[in-house]
Amino acid sequence: MASCSVPESISFPEEEVKVLKFWEQIDAFQSCLRQSKGRPRYTFYDGPPFATGLPHYGHILAGSIKDIVPRWAHMSGFHVERRFGWDCHGLPVEYEIDKALGIKGPEDVAKMGVAAYNDKCREIVMRYATEWEQIVTRLGRWIDFKNDYKTMYPWFMESVWWVFKQLYDKGLVYRGVKVMPYSTACSTPLSNFEAGQNYKEVTDPAVIVSFPLEDDPSVSFLAWTTTPWTLPSNLALCVHPKLTYVRVQEESSGRHYILMEARTSALFKEAGEFKVLERFAGSSLHGKRYKPLFGFFEEMTERGAFRVLVDEYVTEEAGTGIVHQAPFFGEDDYRICLANGIIEVGGRVICPIDASGRFTAEVHTFAGVYVKDADKDIMRALREQGRLVHAGQTKHSYPFCWRSDTPLLYKAVPSWFIRVEPLVDELLANNDKTYWVPSFVREKRFANWLQDARDWAVSRNRYWGTPIPLWVSDDLEEVVCVGSIEELFELSGVRLSDLHREHVDPVTIPSRRPGHAPLRRISEVFDCWFESGSMPYAHRHYPFEQRREFEDSFPADFIAEGIDQTRGWFYTLLVLSTALFGQPPFKNLVVNGLVLAEDGQKMSKRKQNYPDPVEIVSLHGADALRLYLINSPVVRAETLKFKEAGVKDVVKDVFLPWFNAFRFFLQNVERLQREEHVALAFSERVHELPRNVMDRWLLSCLQSLVRFVKAEMAAYRLYTVVPRLLRFIDGLTNWYVRSNRRRLKGELGQRECLAALHTLFAVLYDLVRLMAPFVPFLTEFMYQRLHPLLDAAPQPESVHFLLLPDAREELIERDIEDAVEHMQTVVELARCLRDRRTLPLKYPLKEIVVIHKSQSALDQLRSLEAYILEELNVRTMTLSTDRSRYGVRMHAEPDHPRLGGKAKAGFKELCEHVRKLTDAQIEGLLATGHLELAGHSLEPEDIRVGFSLHSDESKARFEAHARHSLFVLLDVVPDEAMQEEGVAREVCNRIQRLRKEAKLQPADAISVCLHTPDDKLLAVIQKHLDMIAANVKQPVLVAKPAAGMDVVVHKEMELKKSQLSITLLRGHVSSKQVSAPSGGPAPFCQFVNVEMCAGAKQGEVATVLLENPRGHGVLEWAHVHELVRRIFACSGRVHLYTDRERRSSVEAGGSPLLLSGSCVFCFPSQ
Repeated sequence: MASCSVPESISFPEEEVKVLKFWEQIDAFQSCLRQSKGRPRYTFYDGPPFATGLPHYGHILAGSIKDIVPRWAHMSGFHVERRFGWDCHGLPVEYEIDKALGIKGPEDVAKMGVAAYNDKCREIVMRYATEWEQIVTRLGRWIDFKNDYKTMYPWFMESVWWVFKQLYDKGLVYRGVKVMPYSTACSTPLSNFEAGQNYKEVTDPAVIVSFPLEDDPSVSFLAWTTTPWTLPSNLALCVHPKLTYVRVQEESSGRHYILMEARTSALFKEAGEFKVLERFAGSSLHGKRYKPLFGFFEEMTERGAFRVLVDEYVTEEAGTGIVHQAPFFGEDDYRICLANGIIEVGGRVICPIDASGRFTAEVHTFAGVYVKDADKDIMRALREQGRLVHAGQTKHSYPFCWRSDTPLLYKAVPSWFIRVEPLVDELLANNDKTYWVPSFVREKRFANWLQDARDWAVSRNRYWGTPIPLWVSDDLEEVVCVGSIEELFELSGVRLSDLHREHVDPVTIPSRRPGHAPLRRISEVFDCWFESGSMPYAHRHYPFEQRREFEDSFPADFIAEGIDQTRGWFYTLLVLSTALFGQPPFKNLVVNGLVLAEDGQKMSKRKQNYPDPVEIVSLHGADALRLYLINSPVVRAETLKFKEAGVKDVVKDVFLPWFNAFRFFLQNVERLQREEHVALAFSERVHELPRNVMDRWLLSCLQSLVRFVKAEMAAYRLYTVVPRLLRFIDGLTNWYVRSNRRRLKGELGQRECLAALHTLFAVLYDLVRLMAPFVPFLTEFMYQRLHPLLDAAPQPESVHFLLLPDAREELIERDIEDAVEHMQTVVELARCLRDRRTLPLKYPLKEIVVIHKSQSALDQLRSLEAYILEELNVRTMTLSTDRSRYGVRMHAEPDHPRLGGKAKAGFKELCEHVRKLTDAQIEGLLATGHLELAGHSLEPEDIRVGFSLHSDESKARFEAHARHSLFVLLDVVPDEAMQEEGVAREVCNRIQRLRKEAKLQPADAISVCLHTPDDKLLAVIQKHLDMIAANVKQPVLVAKPAAGMDVVVHKEMELKKSQLSITLLRGHVSSKQVSAPSGGPAPFCQFVNVEMCAGAKQGEVATVLLENPRGHGVLEWAHVHELVRRIFACSGRVHLYTDRERRSSVEAGGSPLLLSGSCVFCFPSQ
């Protein structure tokens, strides 16, 4: 792929496809792994996605981070194994099958059989695997798909068994009945962290129900609930023992009710609607019996049901202050009823709901009805009994199943648990050993979640998953936990090659108890989060294989996923590693935020509120999408509203300027080889410090950048790295290349050209290495065109095989970086002034005055004078520390927020005093950091300092602008000669634009014919013909082309309300070959005119050729001085200046070629 050619324009997506083919040809990823085999290992875990859907922007974002960091580690000298993983089991797959086959519950699966059901799951589990591989590869991510891991591989599942066996042996596994979030659509319980993933605002019934006292039915307790479907299972009521309750009489009905005094507003809207008859503490109600709502479970009266219990979990913030208790539908209900003996561990479970959320025959009135649908039937029945006191609605946040998007129920489910609560302190300690970016996610969100961690229900009543390896007797007195395929063979005599339910369930283990039936496996499978949490061990088939590899690489150096994984993968990884090894599973973690649609809503296929990622890549390129995502708030765990315009801006503002600078470099290398026969061979390192200040500035900035990026990447702060990289590219393209175009094009001589090209090569070469992990395609494109120019061969085939550059401290020159920063400030301020007065840059101005209190800062600007003058198209620059000379005064404006906090009542008066501060007072405040004013102590941050002109002469002549302590005055008084030069520059611009429209290359030989009927415009063109020819570097003639000439392009246009025709002819022609010759061709040598300003020959003008022929024999100023001395027959030295006032010597302007076509002024020594 190596080539030095570069297209005039570029399609980044098309070039990326070519790079992909090149990587495929050289087997780039595997080659880089082979090359780094003996290096220190850097471990990266890839969190496994499901392949039941296509990648979205969240995957692309996390994938970009997971590509950048391992690439960086590889280029830092590490060996980085990168294996893709697939999450194959669990609800995402089963739910798709249930929808497709119309499966409503376990009975439907039983009819078709587990084997057939799992076969269907197996068919779709990798439905989009091919698309995933294509998209991930197209995005430039290097990861191994062939040597992947899937959670359904038998060797992966065997390691999951091993993990569970270790926990079982440590006493961390138990079976219990707990109230858990339950998905009726998926017929399985969920863990607490799964239940927290999908809360929605919903409107539910809110009912107040009466419970008449057993000993006085005329008085009723009032309980409030938003889940009427739990009322048939009511076994108790609960009040707060320390809060005040009241017996009231309802005025409209005369009925007596008991409720919390602070919650009477739940039923009565006005104080006159009821009368308080009695007040008492909640504790006084303890043990009072009431009449059951329904007769379904009246036998529970023998266990003390249907009485009032007390607990401080009852609040005065909602409801009536009396909470109805259905112990198998609420965690607190279960806890309180268990503590009061109404239920017992291992006793009867009052949970009349089947696996699909329908009432069972125990509640015969509502049997077969889905509980949420039964709400209205229950309310109707209560109304008929006279027990429904009030029916309304409430809007609240409610958990939904993360997979089926259906409401969760909280119900008692027999489950197998991992003891997490005893590990909380150790989990928090291990969390503190990890490094997160951003840190607040670890310190707050994740730590808070760990602090309240509950025991983890790992069993699921499902089919497509890793079977839990517990074989039990019918009475559960005998339990065997199996940790491997070999152990199962030893216990059962059956050797398995597939560990899914259809193969494992038939296997039995003989009981150790004589005469007892063999042990059978429990029916549950693992929660798929248990599998993904086991990934560090299972993806290596640990401990059965790769034991040494695992132990040498655990914990992982780096993982990355979205912030939603704080309750998912991050949590399960930490729980299992802490339980198994007592240490965290990873060292460093980058957490990304969520990518939303442009309107701020969740991206939705149904709403079609986001562009297809594949289309974005095909339009703008993968590099642009990667850089847009990485250079956004989303890498700081904040949200990003995705905008296609942002991707376009990366192409426009970053890639195109970078590419144009790169192309400009190669064009000038090719020009030097073609025109001057100089065969260039570059070194990747600059061996000696350049003389040119801009060369040194660029090299210094590069080293500062390398040092900064390495430090920030070591801290995984991608969000600080990318902005700094982009700022450097801006400096390279918009400052260095633009201000050194003439040097790079050879207009200032071969020596200057070579120096600039060597500097630019060294910087481009280091930059592609530094940027390679971030934008792998464009850097490869550039590297393939740079490395053939190196003096050392052969070079690695790909930029991604290289190591990162090291910062060369000896090239860092802070004073030069500061000087150029001052120059940039001057230029930016002056550009603003030109824009303010609508003065295009093509029109030269007389003078710029720069005022700064620091003489050293002015000296720095003087060293860059030539660049400032050329960049701003200004004749002279005056530097001064004296503001008063130009009538510049300082003035202060108050910083309202700061002063408001200080002055309070005296704020207005203090503001007036601030506005009246003198120059001396402001100077004193800035110098000392302190000023007493109107009884207040001011600091520099309390005011905003501005500058203004107070001299009438300065106001008439200058336009002013300031930033911090730097003040710029631009002479904007029009000058006819300068206006004419501006018109001539407009002509140059029109010619160059026409060349571009004709798709001409700089090396194409052409001639330019100019014609205008306007005498004034014609005079301007003829007067500045030399300058126009020097600018376009081709013969320029003022004439119409003769008939039959080879015309490339002809265009008529308007310039300053005058007609102008421009014709580009192929090849170089003379004035004799065109009709109406006028003005002749431009000279092919650069020159300066020299005017003698003193002595006998005062007023005489001579012309000095600065080269002869073009590009050869370029003179330095020493030679020019000697020639001028001889021309004017001066006996002593001569001094040359750019102005008659002798304010600026010609040497300050840099190379003589920078003043080509202008006049310099000679003063002989006295």
